[in-house]
Amino acid sequence: MNLVLHRLIRSDVDEIMVYYDESDKPELADDFYRELRRQFVLVVRNPFRNHFFKHDLRRANLKRFPFHFLYKVPSDSVRILVVRHHRRHPAYGLERDFL
Repeated sequence: MNLVLHRLIRSDVDEIMVYYDESDKPELADDFYRELRRQFVLVVRNPFRNHFFKHDLRRANLKRFPFHFLYKVPSDSVRILVVRHHRRHPAYGLERDFL
């Protein structure tokens, strides 16, 4: 399986990293990033492990942080669409598509 990130994933992650960097515990930024990468690896190894969120989108929750990402599994790849906070509006990022 190949991992494909939407072009806006970097800005999603950067926004979260800045938030944690500027918090009282800036080491959380590194912890968040490590956990996110670990979840990406788990999804690539077993893309069907997570439940459907909507239509063909699946949702993977981070364990320690209140964030999740939505992804698709078309044929031989895992395509990450958005990384977002659990309290973000449910439609946030759904307009994104891979060209």
